Amino acid sequence: MTCHLLIPAAGSGKRMGAACNKLLLPLLGEPILQWTLKAAIASDAIAWIGVMAQPHDYPDFQKIFNSLITDKPIRLIQGGATRQISVFNGLNALPTDSDRVLIHDGARCLVTPDLFDRCDRALQKMQGFIAAVPVKDTIKVVNGDMVTDTLNRDQLWAAQTPQGFQVDILKNAHQTAVEQGWEVTDDAALLENVGLAVQIVMGEETNIKVTTPQDLAIAEFILQQRK
Repeated sequence: MTCHLLIPAAGSGKRMGAACNKLLLPLLGEPILQWTLKAAIASDAIAWIGVMAQPHDYPDFQKIFNSLITDKPIRLIQGGATRQISVFNGLNALPTDSDRVLIHDGARCLVTPDLFDRCDRALQKMQGFIAAVPVKDTIKVVNGDMVTDTLNRDQLWAAQTPQGFQVDILKNAHQTAVEQGWEVTDDAALLENVGLAVQIVMGEETNIKVTTPQDLAIAEFILQQRK
């Protein structure tokens, strides 16, 4: 059995203040998406990669694919107006023999091959999971400008990707979401909505999502330290 990877990459650079898809922005001389793909290629577990994108980004993304040295198939898949639609499109484009899938945000370009591999091993025993790390900050509930509660940090985890699922289970959850009109921000929430268990796999503190110019500067620092 092999593991398939889907990478939602159909967003924009709005919060980054960029005029293009932020995954095309340079990070130490290479597009952000290229760093994500290199980690996936270096993973022993991943055998096939699908990238959900908007058609206007296809040429630039294809240039990135062509620059990579790998025999792993990398496929472009039509993205949607939301992450949820993009992932559903990706699920429907998986090879017919797919039994388990990892979903990883293209903007989490500091993911390591080891995390991909650990997630795949976990998925062989679980129906669904999220990579996550324990919250270190004290979290306040605020109404307007007033603090109304302080949450128990011991029970709080910050969700990351990869998130992993048995393919048939996630497809069914997405189909139910279409029928019920649910809109969620990650795939784990769909399993939660249909009453299925979602477990935790320990993520990585450096597995940040590059969303703002500040995040890009942090990512550059982390990569330089790795070198």
